[in-house]
Amino acid sequence: MLKVFQWASGTVGRHAANAVLSRADLELVGLHVRSAEKVGRDVGEILGRDPVGIRATDELDAILQSAADVVVHAPLASLVYGDNPLQDLDDICALLEAGKHVVTVVGYLNPKAHGPEVHDRLAAACRRGASTFHSTGLNPGWMGDVLPLTMAGLAGEIERVVVREITNFQFYPSPEIMFDVMGFGAPVDEFEARGARRGQWLNGLFAESIELIADGLGLVLDRVSDSCELAIAVEDIQTAAGTVARGTVAGQRWCWTGIVDGTSRIVHETVWRMHKSVAPEWPVGKHTVTIEGKPRIHLALDADWVSDGLLATALHAVNAIPAVCAAAPGIKTRLDLPYLAPCLAR
Repeated sequence: MLKVFQWASGTVGRHAANAVLSRADLELVGLHVRSAEKVGRDVGEILGRDPVGIRATDELDAILQSAADVVVHAPLASLVYGDNPLQDLDDICALLEAGKHVVTVVGYLNPKAHGPEVHDRLAAACRRGASTFHSTGLNPGWMGDVLPLTMAGLAGEIERVVVREITNFQFYPSPEIMFDVMGFGAPVDEFEARGARRGQWLNGLFAESIELIADGLGLVLDRVSDSCELAIAVEDIQTAAGTVARGTVAGQRWCWTGIVDGTSRIVHETVWRMHKSVAPEWPVGKHTVTIEGKPRIHLALDADWVSDGLLATALHAVNAIPAVCAAAPGIKTRLDLPYLAPCLAR
């Protein structure tokens, strides 16, 4: 039985810890928390279940000195939040050097996309600790990379891979996520100032995803370009999260493109609206993944194609644990691991 230490107790972290507790092949041995009010509390209480006899801690040393084989690392990404953008990388490397395998959901899906310094630092930490590192998620981590690569198995020739995520947040009820995190409802200058770190993080995440597809197809990219187009509310818009005032950001259209010889070969486009009426000239419809080639392969996903994205993110990480722990030491992208599935044995 593999021993698991859960890092972070937000929504994804709680889902992951509960998933570990539900599996016969995994044992939860600890929970790392950031909030002082959670320190010392029984993990079961934090998870909303019966006591499990484990006390939450906020000390890194508690993980390093534990019997854990692997850490599921699921905090808010430090590249966006907190005072030290490299905090996640620092913590992950400390865990790896101590011999703990790490499965994270904060990024570093394909570390080479961040340049040799990040990749080499992670690789060196794995060597020193004889440990394995893997990053996963929902998108990136499945829809925008694993799914098109799976579909590509039906193709003979591929001219271009196009992933398009289209979301209307009109009925999403969280003002914290919509306004504070995603930047909707802000004037353009404020959006650009407050969202600089978040934009860099998104560009890094999706560059990793684009390069993962390229690696899977044996394609060498010249570069990955990125762009962000904003739509401004022409009138006050009422949404479940609150009012998007006239003159503020009501739509975002992000695009990341893998380019070879001046030609776009892999495209990931994300279109976010705060109301269905925003930017009608932008793409509309369902999420889609298209392989343009012979044969053409096209898959359309409804907006509710997954009923709980945060739960799916957590489970993708937990389901990777056995494969990660069985793998040779080093950085393992999704291309390096076998088929992942839950353990249904009880």
